[in-house]
Amino acid sequence: MRLLRIGAPGAERPALLDQDGTTLRDLTGLVDDIDGRLLADTFTLDRIRAAAGAGVLPVLDASAASGVRIGPPVARIGKIVCVGLNYRDHAAETGAEPPAEPVLFLKAPDTVVGAYDTVLVPRGSTKTDWEVELAVVIGRTARYLGDDEDPLAYVAGYAVAHDVSERAFQLERGGTWDKGKNCETFNPLGPWLVTRDEIPDPQALRLRLRVNGEPKQDGTTADQIFPVADVVRYVSRFMTLHPGDVINTGTPAGVAAGQPEPRYLRAGDVVEAEIDGLGRQRQTFADA
Repeated sequence: MRLLRIGAPGAERPALLDQDGTTLRDLTGLVDDIDGRLLADTFTLDRIRAAAGAGVLPVLDASAASGVRIGPPVARIGKIVCVGLNYRDHAAETGAEPPAEPVLFLKAPDTVVGAYDTVLVPRGSTKTDWEVELAVVIGRTARYLGDDEDPLAYVAGYAVAHDVSERAFQLERGGTWDKGKNCETFNPLGPWLVTRDEIPDPQALRLRLRVNGEPKQDGTTADQIFPVADVVRYVSRFMTLHPGDVINTGTPAGVAAGQPEPRYLRAGDVVEAEIDGLGRQRQTFADA
């Protein structure tokens, strides 16, 4: 299933995108929202799946749906755990040694915006950069997962994430990476949450990103140093993952910071990011 939330910020309503890729179905008769509580409720998810298969979900009026904002596909996210330097080619382009263990940092949930929302270049920014990433959305509480457990069984689904980063804030201003990762609007998510059954192999997905129409990133999750399953297991041993939490699993080569003469993002730039089967984002950047 492709689950999404539509409407103005703070007033989104739950919907489903039909297999035809164009028809929106109204879920308000079955659920209040798409959040951790729903993602942990297999009974209700099965009801949605059955109703979608039977074609009985109400179609959202085309005139009403036309031009409607698509918000983040998950509401009330508890935390966003990010993995740094998780692609071999990205580590190489930045001159970093591939890490022996996953490098983890956090982004605040209030960085999340919709896939087509405006992204703000922070005041004083000189190095705002792009990073297309596979986002993993948790569907079951995961803590201390053992080697004999399947971490993917704890995944509700997947989405496109854009881990926008301000490199000067991140690397040149002292302390941890947090200052360069948590600026307002720095985590567009969606457009949809695609349930796990639709993505049989998360290590076989192509990621692409363009800036002003120019290809910048073109990679595959097969190049991840730490695959999705290993990342979920690893994170669960340091912090409890709750339904609705998100893991951004790293970015492939092609970021501005990896170029000999980088040209960073500024107001007026347009970034498009997509992952096979998970949809496409498009953001216009503006000054904060």
